[in-house]
Amino acid sequence: MRIGVISDTHIPVRAKHLPAALFCLFENVDLILHAGDLVDPQVLVDLAAIAPVEAVAGNMDSPECQQKLGYKKILEVAGFRLGLTHGHLGSYRSTTPQRALAIFAQDNVDAVVFGHSHRPYQKEENGVLLFNPGSPTDRRREPRHSCGLLTLGKIITAEIIYL
Repeated sequence: MRIGVISDTHIPVRAKHLPAALFCLFENVDLILHAGDLVDPQVLVDLAAIAPVEAVAGNMDSPECQQKLGYKKILEVAGFRLGLTHGHLGSYRSTTPQRALAIFAQDNVDAVVFGHSHRPYQKEENGVLLFNPGSPTDRRREPRHSCGLLTLGKIITAEIIYL
């Protein structure tokens, strides 16, 4: 199973729409995960034209979006438990990956997908894959925009893709 992963799209604040390259990259995915900061819920409609979408809200999303999506999801996919969050909750004395992992500390997940920092991140910690795809529309201090792919087979493999 292939899963497209994005976060921090900030439409229309940082870009008017999702980049066309994203639609090409996600053309054959089975699922898309959005780790928050959509800003415009139309992003979910646009992504759903490619594949089913699971999303959580981020700190920049409207109260209505936050209420509808929530800040945390656990998905059972292809025999794996995936945690999905934005990464902004918790102590700011911790790094974004540490905050994202802490949200699922009692949930026995195989991977945690998060965003918030706009910085691509991929690391395994205590048997849990921590994965931030970066942002396809707002690179901040990163050299390039990015997104990600997860492949679920016998194990989970992750890839950060630069646009």
